[in-house]
Amino acid sequence: MKWTRMMVAGLVLGMMAALTPARAADPVRTTFFGNLALEGYDTVAYFTDGKPVKGEKDITLEYKGATWRFASREHLEAFRQDPDAYAPRYGGYCAWAVAQNKEAPGDPRYWKIVDGKLYLNYNRDVQETWEKNIPGFIEDADRNWPGLVKDE
Repeated sequence: MKWTRMMVAGLVLGMMAALTPARAADPVRTTFFGNLALEGYDTVAYFTDGKPVKGEKDITLEYKGATWRFASREHLEAFRQDPDAYAPRYGGYCAWAVAQNKEAPGDPRYWKIVDGKLYLNYNRDVQETWEKNIPGFIEDADRNWPGLVKDE
């Protein structure tokens, strides 16, 4: 039997769907191995240090089905006290993609804090596009996000 690109793509997508866990009501994007939120970056550090900082393997907290790493015990405690203040919007998915009513992973290296909320973007090019109309994209993403996170 000859395999066409469409058949191979369908097979790969089917396998990915089978390996994808059931989605929670408000999912957090995680790594496949280790179930890490933000690829192991410390979400509190964006607010306190003004930059992405890798968390420590032994300073973690489980939240919304994901493992969150922190650079210090102080950051862990700050997150424990008010996780919604520090967790990235849209579960760490790309803010611009959510505004387009799509899902794409957010990259912890491309971020911005807007009105006290952390937003991630897919890459530098997407972030540059997103920065051209942040309020409009946030409005669209806020409207689209509930429909994207419905249980499948």
